[in-house]
Amino acid sequence: MSLVKSKKQRFPWMNGSIAKSFGLDDLFDDDFFTAERRLPAMNVKEHEDDFEIEFAVPGFSKEDFEVSMENDLLFVSAEKSKEDIEDDDDYTRKEFSYSSFYRTLQLPQSVDVSKDVKAGYKDGILKLQLLKSKEAAKTTRKRIDIS
Repeated sequence: MSLVKSKKQRFPWMNGSIAKSFGLDDLFDDDFFTAERRLPAMNVKEHEDDFEIEFAVPGFSKEDFEVSMENDLLFVSAEKSKEDIEDDDDYTRKEFSYSSFYRTLQLPQSVDVSKDVKAGYKDGILKLQLLKSKEAAKTTRKRIDIS
């Protein structure tokens, strides 16, 4: 006897392509319920004197963020919960929403952790500037030829 891998459809009466386009077979998969916990897109730019890190995090306010450093780790997190209520107690619509993320980055040795990190949030982009140590700023890159 051999084992055969099978994915049972939850909605067998629907055409497979229709179910996939609506995501119905994925309704109870782990990714469906954790969609709000996805990591934000991140850009890292290295300059001569610093690193600039950008996170794409629209929909948050600057009060929702917590940024900290410990040893050679950078911790960036945000949590937002929102409740919109219309028409008092006898409401016709009530919405709850919650979103959060947590990201930890290993900092290179060239970052000077004793210096302050500059942070700003504008137009859905969280920008962090991490200064390099003076010794790291003086080092130059050497090209190595491969024979």
